[in-house]
Formats: sequence, C-alpha cells, structure tokens
Amino acid sequence: MRAWLLLFSLLPGLALAEACIVRSQAERLDVKVCQENRNIPSSLFHEGFCQPQLKGQKVEVEFVEQCPQGAYGVCQNALAGNDLYQQDIHYYGVASDALYLEPACTSQYRGKWIKP
Repeated sequence: MRAWLLLFSLLPGLALAEACIVRSQAERLDVKVCQENRNIPSSLFHEGFCQPQLKGQKVEVEFVEQCPQGAYGVCQNALAGNDLYQQDIHYYGVASDALYLEPACTSQYRGKWIKP
C-alpha cells in the first residue's frame, strides 16, 4: 500500500490532498485564507507557498487535508509560481472583500471565482 501512495505522490497532477490555513493579524487586520494544493510539489507547497513573509503581521499556518467549509469565495485553479502551479484559494472572513478579490482571481491569478 505504501508503494502505491509513494508512486501517486510522484505523479504530477495527482497530488495527495493537502492544504494550509494561513491566518495573519496586524493592528486592525485579521485575514484567514486556505490554499488547497492542486499540482505543486509537496515540499515546495509546505516550505514556500504556505510560508508567507508578511512584515509587521503575526502569521499562523496550519496544515490540513482539505480546506474547511465556510469560505465566502474560492479562486479555483489559481496560477502561481510563474504559471507552473495551480491551487485553490479559499477566502474566509469579510464577504465584502470579494469586491476586490474576485477581479484579482480572474485577472492576476487567471482562476475562476466561485461562491460555495
């Protein structure tokens, strides 16, 4: 069984389910997003994509199998890493932020905005 899991984890596009919840806090800012890996190599996802460097903010990262329910919007198939990699970005918190996040999803990340 382990050999099969290892084999599937090495095949691009067949990444095992993995996600990270990123919470950042500053004086009057509290943000929660969840990045769900689609085809990013696991080590790069854990050590790069899920480790934001946000100056002046307290950042907490939690790794989970999949993003929790309750997001007000999801940027599906968001391109990252010079357009080589894809992830789904789930947004939680202030739903009115979708006014800014939806256009960024479709133009900057070339993803598809969905409302769960």
